[in-house]
Amino acid sequence: MDFNKLLDTGDYENGEITVVVEIPMGSTQKIEFRRDLGLFMIDRVEPDIFAKPTNYGFIPQTLDEDGDELDVLLVSPLQLASGTFTTAKILGVMKFEDDGEVDDKIIAVVADDRSTGNIYETFEDLPPKLIEQINFHFSHYKDLKKPDTTIVKGFEGIDEAKKVIKDAIARWNEQAK
Repeated sequence: MDFNKLLDTGDYENGEITVVVEIPMGSTQKIEFRRDLGLFMIDRVEPDIFAKPTNYGFIPQTLDEDGDELDVLLVSPLQLASGTFTTAKILGVMKFEDDGEVDDKIIAVVADDRSTGNIYETFEDLPPKLIEQINFHFSHYKDLKKPDTTIVKGFEGIDEAKKVIKDAIARWNEQAK
């Protein structure tokens, strides 16, 4: 299934994006969408201490500077299944470098999540402990294999997230020519 042909990016200018889930929250499996096959692949299995602090996915029809679809940290109280998709509300962006390459992560929540009362408007509304967990996870998840190769550069708001998404859409459209 080619998510990039079936799904669009969503209406990011109005704060909503389409997100395809790759890795459920709490999983230690590094699951990646293989664009060339239209399938999900288990790339590796991490130690339990590096379980994902949020659901992890991507925005279709985008390319980050690392050449992959733009990543999303999808906050939800639920573990969302790999291969599902949803409309999500943009909260901000985690500015991130992985092995010297820009690999930013959009922070979002399911747009219609009635279990949380839709209480999150920006990443600053998230529990501070969750932001600490995200920061720690992405600062250290490669330490056993390649120490000091990941850098969390900080967290920024919705306007910066929209700029990152706009640039990722432009890269996708340029590559599609």
